[in-house]
Amino acid sequence: MLLSLVVHTYSLRYWFPATVMLGSAPAYLLSWGVWRLLSSFLPTRLYHRLDDRLYCIYQSMVLFFFENYTGVEIIIYGDIPKNKENVIYLSNHQCTADWIIADMLAIRQSALGHVRYVLKDGLKWLPLYGWYFSQHGGIYVKRSAKFDVQAMTKKLGSQNQSGAPMYLVIFPEGTRYNPELRNVIAESQAFAAKEGLAVLRHTLTPRMKASHIALETMRGHLDAVYDVTVAYEGTLGVDGQRKPAPSMPEFLCKECPRVHIHFERVDVKEIPPEPLFFRRWLHERFEIKDRLLADFYEHDDRDKLCSFPGEGAPSHLSLTKTLPSVLILGGLTLPLLLTESGRKVYWRTWVYGTLVGWLWVNALP
Repeated sequence: MLLSLVVHTYSLRYWFPATVMLGSAPAYLLSWGVWRLLSSFLPTRLYHRLDDRLYCIYQSMVLFFFENYTGVEIIIYGDIPKNKENVIYLSNHQCTADWIIADMLAIRQSALGHVRYVLKDGLKWLPLYGWYFSQHGGIYVKRSAKFDVQAMTKKLGSQNQSGAPMYLVIFPEGTRYNPELRNVIAESQAFAAKEGLAVLRHTLTPRMKASHIALETMRGHLDAVYDVTVAYEGTLGVDGQRKPAPSMPEFLCKECPRVHIHFERVDVKEIPPEPLFFRRWLHERFEIKDRLLADFYEHDDRDKLCSFPGEGAPSHLSLTKTLPSVLILGGLTLPLLLTESGRKVYWRTWVYGTLVGWLWVNALP
């Protein structure tokens, strides 16, 4: 009985925020749909401005749960610019929570609404979200030989022409690093050795195509590249071996006490445009990440384990930046659920929004 109560209480840590975040999606999509119709005859720039604002409201609610609710401590190494910039965000990739880390940095620059993602193609089938991410400027890409250079260039070019602010999140490894998937790591290391590149132990070998296309297509629109390295505290086992990073449900269950974020701004003018030199530059950035993560997990001094070199500063996210979004979306959602007609609209939005989204993304290149 007591064990059952403990398990039930533990699961509520995840199900409560998940229910709120997913439950508010139809109300959010309806609000966005109304604006999309109203803005059909308005300048594209005006549409993007309010779309970014709506996206900021939803993602602020997400951050309320992932940061304020969980109580996770964010430790930042490096100085985040105070002003908004048009940037590409390059990071190592370990788990689904990595997407939230990009939001955590963006909200500290008041740039949360400008976040757009380069996503693997399969994610476009997510109900409601997959379609909307594309509408917001996200780009779905396929791996290896199926990568569509023309489609990505066209999508980014249209963003440039519309003057949309850009905070483009890319994970160059292409898939998540999991220390338990030794075959994936071995294949990545073999590829690096074959190509004459340094073999990495704490990240996978980065693939350059998406990053290079994004940089060259938007070079005149960009200010910088944010080189970000993320490590999750609690992922070093008692045996001294690295463990998998927390999934989103585990993160919401408060299994990660601290997130360490190493931040470096690289001016876009310092990045070589030629593919060969860009490839070397990108791999060198991941060599730096590999050394940072080696220090985090393997430092000889036990007092310096689970931290990056240098001084890290705790960064607190004020409730004033997240709680109003929870109240706004709650205020939009509750009226739909309290009446029979509202519930019909709510569930039809889930069903029809998903079907229309799937038809839409199926037509995407």
